[in-house]
Amino acid sequence: MQASGQQLIYNFDSDPVGQVPAKFHSARTGHGSESKWAVMADPTAPSKPNVVAQTSTDTTDYRFPLLIADQASFKDLDISVKFKAVSGRVDQAGGLVFRLKDPNNYYIVRANALEDNYRLYHVVDGRRRQFAGANFKVTSGAWHELRVVAIGTKFTCYYDGEKKIEASDDTFKDAGKVGLWTKADSVTSFDDLKVVAK
Repeated sequence: MQASGQQLIYNFDSDPVGQVPAKFHSARTGHGSESKWAVMADPTAPSKPNVVAQTSTDTTDYRFPLLIADQASFKDLDISVKFKAVSGRVDQAGGLVFRLKDPNNYYIVRANALEDNYRLYHVVDGRRRQFAGANFKVTSGAWHELRVVAIGTKFTCYYDGEKKIEASDDTFKDAGKVGLWTKADSVTSFDDLKVVAK
């Protein structure tokens, strides 16, 4: 587990285009094809030149591609990422996973541009259950910031710097991995993933 103040920052700018970024591995919760993650050049990137994107358009509804950071485990943390919903007919979603034990057990906060909502879930044995959420406009084709501060059983979730969700849950109390998440046929880009141990 990481000492307070230790941080990891991933901007994907030194990773080769077309590859899964270094220090990450892809995984999937649910059904359908495996996730397809790759570093891509994007002139709109918050930190240029590169982003990482999930590019598979498999329309299986209960399909959650994951990109998991290999370095370090975090319990109490402040995690943020910039994301852009690019396309998707079934879903246009992007999220942050934390305290991940494996691809079937973790917390996830995600925003969905088709549903205009922001949701906090725990996933236990591959089954996803919402325990908090907020409804507001989530625009596709534009960069937004997701951020979660998790201290003990308390979670505070921000969207573009505004506090949107406060909730408590004690499903996962131990340190775990962090990563990125999408759903179904969401083609979503991410940049500037930052994690700070609290």
